[in-house]
Amino acid sequence: MDGARMWHVWVAGGNDFQWCFSQVKGAIDEDVAEADIISTVEFNYSGELLATGDKGGRVVIFQHEQESKNRPHLRGEYNVYSTFQSHEPEFDYLKSLEIEEKINKIRWLPQQNAAHFLLSTNDKTIKLWKISERDKRAEGYNLKDEDGRLRDPFRITSLRVPVLMPMDLMVEASPRRIFANAHTYHINSISVNSDHETYLSADDLRINLWHLEITDRSFNIVDIKPANMEELTEVITAAECHPHQCNVFVYSSSKGTIRLCDMRAAALCDRHSKFFEEPEDPSSRSFFSEIISSISDVKFSHSGRYMMTRDYLSVKVWDLNMENRPVETYQVHEYLRSKLCSLYENDCIFDKFECCWNGSDSAIMTGSYNNFFRMFDRNTRRDITLEASRESSKPRATLKPRKVSTGGKRKKDEISVDSLDFNKKILHTAWHPKDNVIAVAATNNLYIFQDKLN
Repeated sequence: MDGARMWHVWVAGGNDFQWCFSQVKGAIDEDVAEADIISTVEFNYSGELLATGDKGGRVVIFQHEQESKNRPHLRGEYNVYSTFQSHEPEFDYLKSLEIEEKINKIRWLPQQNAAHFLLSTNDKTIKLWKISERDKRAEGYNLKDEDGRLRDPFRITSLRVPVLMPMDLMVEASPRRIFANAHTYHINSISVNSDHETYLSADDLRINLWHLEITDRSFNIVDIKPANMEELTEVITAAECHPHQCNVFVYSSSKGTIRLCDMRAAALCDRHSKFFEEPEDPSSRSFFSEIISSISDVKFSHSGRYMMTRDYLSVKVWDLNMENRPVETYQVHEYLRSKLCSLYENDCIFDKFECCWNGSDSAIMTGSYNNFFRMFDRNTRRDITLEASRESSKPRATLKPRKVSTGGKRKKDEISVDSLDFNKKILHTAWHPKDNVIAVAATNNLYIFQDKLN
């Protein structure tokens, strides 16, 4: 069965579908400014808003526009809703270190009222932002004129009641809390807890638990720093709260292991409740084994039954009830195993790819090189490689499956492994929590794709 037909039979809610182009955001320039490179992508809980953070410390929020009757082929687009500067570059004078403004992670809080809240973090400081709308303004003050100047109190002869007048819609982003000075090392993860009151932040050696209302203290719940730093053998690479049990969280390490901890057991969770590790095959051991086994991302499934981890070459799905091996393993770009030496020399082997679940946990997505991204259907065990490219950026254009040739005779539609562009990489992806809409960050461009129902 050819790739296009194979993808045709993926089932979504009883309908066969293919992926098609919807939108692309960002400039087309060949020379990309470092500050414009997207560093994180995140849908909110409803999927109505989509946030991106970049290396310049900016957060851009897109809002889903409802489909219009005049243009039915556009099944709702995402348009810019708000843009604000979340972090500025800083300097740590005690350590003589520059602190980058790059946004490492964005996490939305569940919506409680008309306003939206999100957490954003750089290497050192986490901020809680409130995004709210204003479409009315007060007019008719007693003590000041319409232009804001104070009136002479002796000239006020009567009292008037200020009235709210309609105005053009304004979206405001304001920092409500700043959580600083709690991490010695670079923050790699933040995760909002299911109690919606607390959240985790993790750096290379420690994990802290914060209350969203309290900025001046946090509880250190994991500390793997040895007394002698020369004895350090692993670092924390990612951490996440369980989606339903507020006492459970996991964290992954550079050794390819995952620890599940229960905060009810002890205040300091240095002793894990569960330890997930796949035994290494001695026959495949090489100089690069330890580097490529380092986990770059860990994500619980929406159901809370499974978790997914991404290492350099593969994605693994673990059942929380089985610690000794993953229940599913998907090869992302196995054809790169023979290229590890050159990937080590150009530092690509240290790239940190993220992964994400679809809304029903039946499919997973992660990125690769050459602006390729991979999808795996957990039910049929089928997979596909797609490309985020402006060449296929006509509205509703169907994405053609891509194939990489690993040697021998190359077929017409295949691309040789030697001609892959390792500067074009998909590190950050997000899947709409309810619909088949995906967001893929490719350098400074954000691609949005959706399913094409037949």
